[in-house]
Order: sequence, then structure tokens, then C-alpha cells
Amino acid sequence: MNKQAFRKLFLLIFMVTIGLAGCSSSSKNESSESYAEKKAAMAPGKSGSGSDTSMSSSEGEQTKRTEGTDQLAVPNQMVIYQANLQIRVKNFDQTVNTIEKKVQGYGGYIAESTLNREGDDQLSGTIRIRIPQQFFQDFLHDAEGAASEVLQRDITGQDVTEEYVDLQSRLKSKRVVEERLTSFMQGAAKTEDLLKISEDLAAVQEEIETIEGRMKFLENQTAFSTITITLYESKVVVPKINPDKLNTWGKTKQQFMQSTNWLLAGLSGLVVLVIGNLPIITIMSAIGIVFIYLYKRRNKRNRQE
Repeated sequence: MNKQAFRKLFLLIFMVTIGLAGCSSSSKNESSESYAEKKAAMAPGKSGSGSDTSMSSSEGEQTKRTEGTDQLAVPNQMVIYQANLQIRVKNFDQTVNTIEKKVQGYGGYIAESTLNREGDDQLSGTIRIRIPQQFFQDFLHDAEGAASEVLQRDITGQDVTEEYVDLQSRLKSKRVVEERLTSFMQGAAKTEDLLKISEDLAAVQEEIETIEGRMKFLENQTAFSTITITLYESKVVVPKINPDKLNTWGKTKQQFMQSTNWLLAGLSGLVVLVIGNLPIITIMSAIGIVFIYLYKRRNKRNRQE
């Protein structure tokens, strides 16, 4: 083999080697797709310079979400009913017992109860009741029937159907994301990818718990209506005889002792005044005696003349 043929054979082997290395590198990159690329492909609604594979994955997930929303079981109209009732009753205790029996009969419960007493007879109180929604109107009629007078009656209703359906849709979408993140975690080989997937999975699960908590709250509020009843007892208060104000002998002794104390206090003050000012009184008395003596002597002399 001459030198020129040897060069051609070497060049051919070199080119084949480079081609095989390039194919191997491309295959390796495709098989070891990173979590960041999978996450970008999983994100819905992303447009721009992404690959056909990413766009196809995004469109597929959007289609799944749309189909999932259409297949959601839309609940009946969900309304939160609340009522505020103020009534006047003849017998407070008897009316409260009647209301408590009605609550138990309808399958409800008392959430809060307060009692106010003014003096010995006037009673008032507030009862907050949770009653099944299907018995809401029936219980209101029964409560009004137990009253001698209805002072105020307020009823409000809040429709939360749209919010509940939206929460269902969001929960379904978050469940899909949670399943994909779980599958990514099982197939991840790098520690860095595992950490990122764990963080994203924890955030999604926290959002799921928040959505489920709000849904349970709405379900409870719509299943049981809240009724607040304020009761006032209409009783005529008859004044009673107060024995403390009729203690004649005790009041007499008290007045006698007060008069005696005043008299003794006056005498004590007089003694203190006289003895305490005795020097001044002595001097003033001496001056007065001298003045009177001179005055009488002068009058006597004038008479003699």
C-alpha cells in the first residue's frame, strides 16, 4: 500500500469515529433530560422559543385540565344562610328550654350561649345556634312562635357555588401536578434535581391543603345555617320591702351617738380654746380691768365737781 492510499484510509476511519461520537453524545443528552427542562415542559401556557416536545406537553396538559374542569360534578346551589332574631318573651327560662329542645329535634347544636341579669328579675341573653340548612325556615318559625313579640328579624344569604366550583377545578389541577412531581422524583438521578422536586412538591401539597381547608369550611357553612337569637324577658318588676331601710331602733341609736359625739366635740373644742389661749385671755382681762377702773374713777370725779 502506497502512502497516498494509507492517508485516504486514515481520513475515512477518523470521520467515521467522529460521527459515531456525535451520535452517542446526542443520545446521551436526550436520555438524561434534566428536571429543569421537564418542569419547563410541564408548565402550562408557556410560549416562545421552546421545542416542539415542550409545546406538545404543555398543550396536552391544558387539554387535560379543560377536560377535567368539564367533568367536575357541579354541586347544587351552595348558599350560606344567617339569621339574627330579637324577641321578647314572658318566661326566659321556659323559652330557652323550648328552643334547646327544638335544636336537638332538628339535629342542630348550640355554639354559644350568654345570660345577663339586671337586678333580681330582669333577664336577657343571646344564643347562637347551628341548624341544618333544610330546617332553617322551620326552626325560625318555631322560635318566633315561642316569643310574645318579635322585635327584629334579619336574614342574609351568600351564594358560594361559583367559589366552590373554582376550588374544585384548582384542586384537580394541583393533584395532576402532584402526581407528575412524584413521578419525576422517582426517576430523578441527581441530588440537585431531587432537592428541587422536593421543594416544588411541598409547595404544591401546601396549596392543596389550603384549598381543601377552604372547601371544608364552605361545606360546613352551607350544611349548617347560623341563627343568633337575642331574648328579652318582659316581666313587671314589683318593688320589695327593704328591711335595711326599716331599722328604726338601729337608726335611733346611730342618731343619738352622732348627737353625743357632736356635743362632746363642741365641749372639747371650747376647753381647748380657753386653756390654749389662757395667756392671751389673762393679759386682755387685766387690761380690761384697768380700763374699767380708770373709767369709773373718772366718772366719779366728774360727779363730785
